[in-house]
Amino acid sequence: MKTTPKELSWFKLSLLHFLYESHPELTDDNDLLNTRSDLAAECYSQAVKNGHNHQEAEELAHKELYKGLHFSKHDTLVTIIWNEFPGIIPLEEAKEFAVRFLPEVVPVFEKYRLNDEFAFSSEFNDLYTELTGAIEIWLEEHEL
Repeated sequence: MKTTPKELSWFKLSLLHFLYESHPELTDDNDLLNTRSDLAAECYSQAVKNGHNHQEAEELAHKELYKGLHFSKHDTLVTIIWNEFPGIIPLEEAKEFAVRFLPEVVPVFEKYRLNDEFAFSSEFNDLYTELTGAIEIWLEEHEL
């Protein structure tokens, strides 16, 4: 079944806002935006057809829309900056710093099997520690 443009644009806008906040490196990924928003709209429509109420249908659609995106490298960096470096990097600059710094720590993230539940795993503390060290070294090298 085809979805209406209104449904599609609402899911796309919702995903775009989420990406802007938690995955800024993905905001220009039109394939991701289009595919996920289409899938979520179709999921919503099918759920309503199958007798789910609108809230249940929306929950099912959101599962599809945000699958694989619950763990955020960007949010992890921002949290570390807020927690560990508030006197060095002003809180209001943390998100901008995280965007610029993310390419520097891609190799650190690549050591881990990141998924939606990663933040609740025992390995998350190891990642947090490694990233904290990487930020500290970078700040020292750049005399901040």
